[in-house]
Amino acid sequence: MLLKRLQLGLIHAAVAMTLVPINSTLNRVMIKELALSATLVAVLASLPYLFSPIQVAIGSYSDRHPLFGLRRTPYILLGLLFCVGGVILSPQVAYLFSQNWWHGLALGVLVFGVWGMGFNFAAVSYLALASEISGEKGRGRTIAVMFFMMIVGIILTALSLAQMIDPYTPEALQRAFQIVGGMALILGLLGLVGLEKRAGKTSRAEHYSLRQMAQAILGNPQARIFFVYLWLLLIALLGQDVLLEPFAGEAFGLSVQATTRITSIWGGCMLFALSIGGILEGRVSKRKIAQAGNIGAFLSFVLIASSGIIASDNECSAPLVFYAGVVLLGLGTGLSTVANLSLMLDMTTSASVGLFIGAWGVSNALSRLSGSVLGGAIRDIIAQLTQSSVLGYVIVFAIEAGLMLIAISMLRRIDPSAFRRQAEQMPFFETAMAAEN
Repeated sequence: MLLKRLQLGLIHAAVAMTLVPINSTLNRVMIKELALSATLVAVLASLPYLFSPIQVAIGSYSDRHPLFGLRRTPYILLGLLFCVGGVILSPQVAYLFSQNWWHGLALGVLVFGVWGMGFNFAAVSYLALASEISGEKGRGRTIAVMFFMMIVGIILTALSLAQMIDPYTPEALQRAFQIVGGMALILGLLGLVGLEKRAGKTSRAEHYSLRQMAQAILGNPQARIFFVYLWLLLIALLGQDVLLEPFAGEAFGLSVQATTRITSIWGGCMLFALSIGGILEGRVSKRKIAQAGNIGAFLSFVLIASSGIIASDNECSAPLVFYAGVVLLGLGTGLSTVANLSLMLDMTTSASVGLFIGAWGVSNALSRLSGSVLGGAIRDIIAQLTQSSVLGYVIVFAIEAGLMLIAISMLRRIDPSAFRRQAEQMPFFETAMAAEN
């Protein structure tokens, strides 16, 4: 089982590695060096998540329709190839804007869309496979291993990027993205080899529309609460991805290399917290671990927002407050991630793993979309009104702190046992049929 967990971790790390250059380095270059609108950059970075509803369809379809005897592997492979292609081509989008804005926009929609399709295909498939391979008692350990390896991959990717683009040039950036894409492909392929057992013959079940599948999810009160909880939680935790490094560059004057290393600091702290969360699994309730992480993340946003206010007064302590917030954000995100993802896998039914994993994937993607686009727009609007870009960032981080407070309150209402009882009382197929009546 350990080998399979390590293989799942390689796949998870490979997909995450393609995210680091786009959401960590490229967004900083586009906003700070190329002076593109933060709203535009946020929209491009969030385009992948517009495709998130297909996760429900992919998950549900693959539950019942193996390809070549494999239910998950073909979709993971296709998703990985799309992710790698997207990250390799993405630097060309940034530099094309300065030559021809409309051509840059068209290519940006295509390239980020390709990456987004890959992310959706891969994520729902490998999480469903992780749930099936692990079983209920082993899910927490599987999640801990997967995210431990993912964060190691993110840290190494961030550190490598910082070295490869020092000194920064457009050519160095493109070469670095190609190397990251190639390594992600190799790791992902290694993870897939022999991971999934071939399924027996599966009868072709009736195809259900997105409306029917949505009705099956919305018909379960606990599923509704968990969906909204994840949405609000992840808007805050993931919505800062696009803005954290540009904020550090503008507020404290940090270089591209220095802001790229922020990801490795955050990742190291998250790695430590993931390890602690894995150790606590089975000893402390998942909701308590998740709540501790949520509270830590809330406090981190308070510190990050405060650092921007202090920086406006030319206080030399501002960077220290910022880095303290980054450290706490990594710790809080680590605990929250391992506990909430374990809860997520508990909030499934054995008959429709792919369906519900897809639903939680949609919530994840909508959170990134909402957080990135709204964050970028708010930053730009506040900057225009006040002539202070730093204040725009501060307002965004303060909003994210408020969303964390709401999520902290909602977590108390979530009960995986109640979810399973409600799902058994009105199974997916009955609910889907009811949706047509």
